[in-house]
Amino acid sequence: MNTLKNSVQLIGNLGKDIEYKELASGKKLAKFTLATNDYYKNASGEKVEETQWHNITAWGKIAENMDQILSKGETVALKGKLRYSQSEDKDGNKRYYTEVVANEFFKISKKNESPF
Repeated sequence: MNTLKNSVQLIGNLGKDIEYKELASGKKLAKFTLATNDYYKNASGEKVEETQWHNITAWGKIAENMDQILSKGETVALKGKLRYSQSEDKDGNKRYYTEVVANEFFKISKKNESPF
């Protein structure tokens, strides 16, 4: 049951190429956005597509592998956990962030190749 406490699974498309860097501490970091789409019919019966954008972060070997394997537009399945954080800008306004920290991933398709 512990694995269900904070678990996220997503399948979507990379919105941009991965931002990868090695920090001074030696840790490896990858960041990118992932688009997931949902479809429904509105009151007029028209099909509507709704896109949600998710901020994804990965660390270590997973970050390194993502950088080598994935690129913008590709479809990927990933598993991770939600993380919330906040910061203050120079004017003292608080900003809140939500991200998925990925710990597993699987490339589903190449760019412009539908997996379904």
